Amino acid sequence: MPFARLASATTPTCHLGLGLAAVGRPGYINLGRDQDLGADRSVEALRARTHELLDAAYAQGVRYFDAARSYGRSEEFLAGWLKARPDADDVVVGSKWGYTYTADWTTDAERHEVKDHGLATYERQRAETADLLGTRLDLYQIHSVTPDSPALTDKELHARLAESAAQGLTVGFSTSGPAQADAIRAALAVTVDGEPLFRTVQSTYNALEPSAGPALAEAHDAGLTVIVKEGMANGRLAQPHAPDALKAVAAETSLGCDAVALALVLRQPWAGVVLSGAATAGQLASNLHAAVVDLDDDQVERLSALAEEPRAYWEKRATLPWH
Repeated sequence: MPFARLASATTPTCHLGLGLAAVGRPGYINLGRDQDLGADRSVEALRARTHELLDAAYAQGVRYFDAARSYGRSEEFLAGWLKARPDADDVVVGSKWGYTYTADWTTDAERHEVKDHGLATYERQRAETADLLGTRLDLYQIHSVTPDSPALTDKELHARLAESAAQGLTVGFSTSGPAQADAIRAALAVTVDGEPLFRTVQSTYNALEPSAGPALAEAHDAGLTVIVKEGMANGRLAQPHAPDALKAVAAETSLGCDAVALALVLRQPWAGVVLSGAATAGQLASNLHAAVVDLDDDQVERLSALAEEPRAYWEKRATLPWH
């Protein structure tokens, strides 16, 4: 398991990772992104931005980087950075397949990505990822599995994923939507020749949407590495959008709302890696303070009261504009 490398890391930020969704393409749904990136969303500008973030993350002890086929040129940007940084041979590299990027480097496309969990898409995207990341790829995840995903029942796909696993690639899945817990439990039941297929799970979990927590604990107990995405709720838990209760706790800790929000996730005993989705080096530095936030029981209780009904949370997320 590539994540065993993190277990021996000594930096306090080793269990924080960097996700590239916000910087691998010009359009995304994170709040405040217009100010974060400015007007220049050219390929070269975002390549430079991504490399700056990767440099900063690595220097501060981050050792997991997360991309996807649908994150625009995220794999390309990451591959270029890895080539230029042969000293970074201790990082764990993850990517995802199952969505195709369709926005053609614009922010106002009618559709930014198209989902397909079929075998043909896996074969095509696996080859595309291999062309870019080659042997540096450690983890390949099915992108956004839901309970009705054909990826949960396609035996031929399972066989192909098992072949990749036998060749040394770790196979995982991510989840999205109000029924994440159901998707996680269904994926835990997928086996090939009597052995569990998936070794990692990546799910949305944050102060507003903690409903996957019990299922993620079950996945951890079953031996999977748990990766948490959207710990900042796509910017809803960052200044100036954060709820008053979060702002109050942040003031008590003398740190940012973002650090507190991510610290709430880090304290979960099943959380193996918690992703920062930072778009600037300043945001990243602030996010990484989560590793030193020490929340007391009262603060945790106040933050836990922020939880929304899962369907309402995901309906709100669906209204966030691409910009």
